[in-house]
Amino acid sequence: MKQSKKERNTAQRERQQALRDQAKRERKPSRDDIARTLLHWSITGSAAKGQMETLFRVEDEIVARLVEQGFDEGKAYEVFDDLIECYTKQCWEFRRKVHLTPPVTS
Repeated sequence: MKQSKKERNTAQRERQQALRDQAKRERKPSRDDIARTLLHWSITGSAAKGQMETLFRVEDEIVARLVEQGFDEGKAYEVFDDLIECYTKQCWEFRRKVHLTPPVTS
């Protein structure tokens, strides 16, 4: 018998939750974790080396790709520029992921 849409959606939610729980247990980074780390490394590294022109070329390419996906160009530049500001001038670091912190042993 064919499942209803509600049953398929419920089963999909359960599968996705199981995958997220497994990744958490295994301390497996998601693609978003890797993307955030790469972006932070790229921005702070370029700024530290004085390679801001290179960073701005990367920004232009990323914004162009976001626009191709339907995002607003001005808003995309705004968000990227805010990240550059935060990572370079305000020295933002990533938020600690509590579930990855090793347990305290006595």
